[in-house]
Amino acid sequence: MFEAIARLFGAESAPANAPLAPRVAVAALLVHLATVDGRAKPEEVRVISHALKDHYGLDDGAVARLIEEARRKDREAVDFYQFTSRLSRLERDEKIDIIRMMWQVVFADDTNHELEDNMVWRVAELIGVSARERTVLRNQMRRGIHAESDTGETEK
Repeated sequence: MFEAIARLFGAESAPANAPLAPRVAVAALLVHLATVDGRAKPEEVRVISHALKDHYGLDDGAVARLIEEARRKDREAVDFYQFTSRLSRLERDEKIDIIRMMWQVVFADDTNHELEDNMVWRVAELIGVSARERTVLRNQMRRGIHAESDTGETEK
């Protein structure tokens, strides 16, 4: 009965243990990744916003709302399972894109902290991206960052 009343007044009625939408799960992983080495740097937050905007075709307002929801979900999470369990069912190309976005966040500040590397490794394993694919993506993203700094241009 409470759920019916909540729906009537527009409140969300999804139970706390309901599976997350993939974009919320991806955003939560990216938000967590940005803070895993201590704190999210501004360039990491920018990369997260751009990656979500580009990947999901969102506008600035939608990205801001998604990131806020992701931060809330990340604070509530005890592990990665609630995020990765949903993502492991996605198509291979989508999984590759998720790991690519993660590496973009890692290299946003021109460093690769061991905790960031470990998190990408764990998430890749949990969603079914091979070690080879993960390593290839890592090298591509690292080369992309160095190519940008050498030319002074930003890749899109």
